[in-house]
Amino acid sequence: MRYPTLLLGGFLVASAGLTAAENWKALWNGKDLQGWDTFMTNPDASWDVPGLKRDLNGKYLEPIGLNRDPLHVFTVEEVDGRPAIHVSGQGFGVMTTRESFANFHVRVQVKWGEKKWGSKLKLPRDCGLLYFVHGAPGFDHATWPRSIEFQIQEHDIGDLYALGTQITVNARRSEGTSRPLYIYDPKGEPTVFVQKAPIGNRCVKLGDPEKPEGEWNTLDLYCVGGDSIHVVNGVVVMRLHNAQRLDGPAPAPLTGGQIALQTEGAEVFYRDVEIQPITAFPAELAGL
Repeated sequence: MRYPTLLLGGFLVASAGLTAAENWKALWNGKDLQGWDTFMTNPDASWDVPGLKRDLNGKYLEPIGLNRDPLHVFTVEEVDGRPAIHVSGQGFGVMTTRESFANFHVRVQVKWGEKKWGSKLKLPRDCGLLYFVHGAPGFDHATWPRSIEFQIQEHDIGDLYALGTQITVNARRSEGTSRPLYIYDPKGEPTVFVQKAPIGNRCVKLGDPEKPEGEWNTLDLYCVGGDSIHVVNGVVVMRLHNAQRLDGPAPAPLTGGQIALQTEGAEVFYRDVEIQPITAFPAELAGL
């Protein structure tokens, strides 16, 4: 398998030796969603989902739930001559691996569709790759599980969102913003991102290597221990350290978990979802 060239700290590095061994395992079989669970939260009141309770104003009072997909949000079809997971984007939810992983390199290709739904109609297309997933879905916004998010949003691919977790990133605060906005900077101050003021749980990636609309983007995620690296189309956009879980009496190391792909109000296609074990970051990435 060919590897792209990576931009590391301003230098181009040939990445043919990024991994010690080619030991890829498909996380998706290319035929159906075997090995994954789906979860969808409460649908928009304008949609007809039989069997769900509504209040007097028509608002749904309960989620669609686990492994129910009456709106056919998650399907499999051929796209650009190859099988892909077609996520319609109608509603918010996740498809999550039943298996958990630690010390891994995940790769997935992503392409935007055309449709947007509900509250997202006038917003950038949005979804995400969640890793170190632990606990049931629904923790955050009654939808997302506790996890670290590799954001997938138009021109924001590679951003961090810490969902019910915390993680450290070298970052600098952006000037001239009405509220705190932190941007990844390899020379910045180590900053803990968590869902509370004053910093919050988002860190913006470095640069914008997203391909033009209609093309496939390749995302690489490297995780060793509680550290991780986000790579978009061969460009390192963020390095993260010391992930911590927050579902106990005190923060604790977070070094593994399930992997999930989001539906978040926008049509998107996923393909070539694969994983391989690693014991350390590739030499080209170590220490950066």
